[in-house]
Amino acid sequence: MAEQTVDVAVVGLGPGGEALAARLAGAGLSVLGIESRLVGGECPYFACVPTKMMTRAADALAEARRAGELAGSVEVTPDWAPVAARIRDEATADWDDKAAVDRLLESGARFLRGTARITAPGELEVTGPDGTHTVTATRGIVLNTGTDPAVPPIPGLADGPVWTNREAVRATEVPESLAVIGGGPVGCEFAQVFARFGAEVTLLQSNARLLPQDEPEAGELLAERLAADGVAVRTGVKITGATHADGRVTLQVEGGEPVIAARVLVAAGRKTDMAALGLGAYGLDESAKGPRVDDRMRAAEGLWAIGDITGKGAFTHMSMYQAGIAGDDILGQETKADYRAVPRVTFTDPEVGSVGLSEAAAREAGLNVRTGTTQIPDSSRGFIHKLGNAGLIKLVEDADRGVLVGATAMGPGGGEVLGALAVAVHGEVPVDTLRGMIFAYPTFHRAISSALDDLRG
Repeated sequence: MAEQTVDVAVVGLGPGGEALAARLAGAGLSVLGIESRLVGGECPYFACVPTKMMTRAADALAEARRAGELAGSVEVTPDWAPVAARIRDEATADWDDKAAVDRLLESGARFLRGTARITAPGELEVTGPDGTHTVTATRGIVLNTGTDPAVPPIPGLADGPVWTNREAVRATEVPESLAVIGGGPVGCEFAQVFARFGAEVTLLQSNARLLPQDEPEAGELLAERLAADGVAVRTGVKITGATHADGRVTLQVEGGEPVIAARVLVAAGRKTDMAALGLGAYGLDESAKGPRVDDRMRAAEGLWAIGDITGKGAFTHMSMYQAGIAGDDILGQETKADYRAVPRVTFTDPEVGSVGLSEAAAREAGLNVRTGTTQIPDSSRGFIHKLGNAGLIKLVEDADRGVLVGATAMGPGGGEVLGALAVAVHGEVPVDTLRGMIFAYPTFHRAISSALDDLRG
């Protein structure tokens, strides 16, 4: 059994883990990065990058179809082949992480492929293709193990082939029909993409609305836009069973018509396995969804955790942010995490960008809430845009302090418009100061001023 001793072991090399390992190695520490799958994590291979290539292609189709009313005659013929090729060749290098491994090694860190388990504080056992290694990390261990797609316990569902985001990203052709289970960001994005490429799509959501973490107005408007793309949206449903026969899947829906599709894509959450990681060695609860961390990302003495498993948001930008906090702590710098202005974007058409608290969350927090809303089609830029201009801006103000604590920017480029609102929430810029800004005309972000006016009541 091979043995290694290092200063820090980083278990899981998603974006945050990879960046942290490279930073610590650059600071002169001996660092071992451990990964059982692909270095770079979910984002470059199965999530952020390839899926946004998919939405970019689907949006191009939608915009081309609008040209008939705006600019002349256009004939649109969807073709998935260039999308699949781009994902394979440009995004994932055919799901090969050699470039990422080389980049890590060039930073000065070591690399070990395998599955890690904590056996004692500061000690790991790593089982991989070249055997078992024992690792001693004298300064500590950083966990960045991420999450896996969760398949809901629907009777019969797992008896046949089921897509998660990982299989959907690898698709080389569009299925004739697709049932999507889950109406969060992932489910909505995939539903719209495949519908625009010609699949007959049914979206099944157990919650009463889509995007339940976002404002209700956003979920309601998105449901309308998905329906306009041909997606059959069914909310508030319970799937009671599934059967597989003749290359199709039949989903039984309580009190409603069954759904029959060539493929089922599950986008109903993520899961972790803390027991397999051996967190009990640090006295932590292995039945929990993840380790609880403090504002310096410490889960225990000599143990840090970053990314999805901390429960602060399954976003690449969160993993990178937390990697910076953990790195500062390991290197003796005084930095604390601040989650007041966490941004998130659902890359549908229209895009849904949100930051901070929703109206409901702000009221639950006991704040004196005031809201302001404006519709993007009512703005000058929305009028000019004409087609594909659905959207809204909603502001959530803590009226006692006169600052925004949350905001939503939905519409064309909603995630980009969100930038100004994220600055306002993070910097606690007084609403009166925002009202005194000069907003460029005619832009989508100028609609922020209309939403500010609506805050006056």
